[in-house]
Amino acid sequence: MRVVVADDSVLLREGLVRLLTESGHEVLAAVGDGPSLVEAVVEHRPDVAIVDVRMPPSHTDEGLRAAVEARSRVPKTPILVLSQYVEVSYADDLLADRAGAVGYLLKDRVSEVADFLEAMQRVASGATVLDPEVVGQLLVRRRRDDPLRSLTPREREVLGLMAEGRSNTAIARKLVVTDGAVEKHVKNIFTKLDLPPDDEQHRRVLAVLAYLQG
Repeated sequence: MRVVVADDSVLLREGLVRLLTESGHEVLAAVGDGPSLVEAVVEHRPDVAIVDVRMPPSHTDEGLRAAVEARSRVPKTPILVLSQYVEVSYADDLLADRAGAVGYLLKDRVSEVADFLEAMQRVASGATVLDPEVVGQLLVRRRRDDPLRSLTPREREVLGLMAEGRSNTAIARKLVVTDGAVEKHVKNIFTKLDLPPDDEQHRRVLAVLAYLQG
């Protein structure tokens, strides 16, 4: 894949470049600030951009805001955001346009090379991928009027795995059930969340949004 990397830490940035290159991917640009990220995305139109949330000058959310701007200028650009800590609100911002092809992972996941590369591939192919730690923290954000209250424990489990970007087949393998069983759970989730038949990936994104906002 053709990749743009944005991280103000030279060590991590160069580490990512080396990891991606050795894995057979082409790094089109490696930058250290938000404006440079936007310029690189506009110029190169990468298959995916890997972006650190916190970059200069304030080291708060410049990377995330630059990623959102880059995506507005080059619609549907796949974005994989890396963060040192779990910030659930960042996941909300990433998913706001409901277009999919976004991911939010903790930086620690980079050391799990195979999983990291798989997550990048899923984002590049249009999926929504959330770090399991983010998914776990979402469980404490439920409101009393949460539409997810109507889901069974198994359906919640399936939705949590959907939020991690897993396909129905991968969910079936994880839960040790049949693909048909997972498909039935997914259909029930869509029905209970009032998501009528539409493009399959689009409904999965909307379901994950409901999970985030619940």
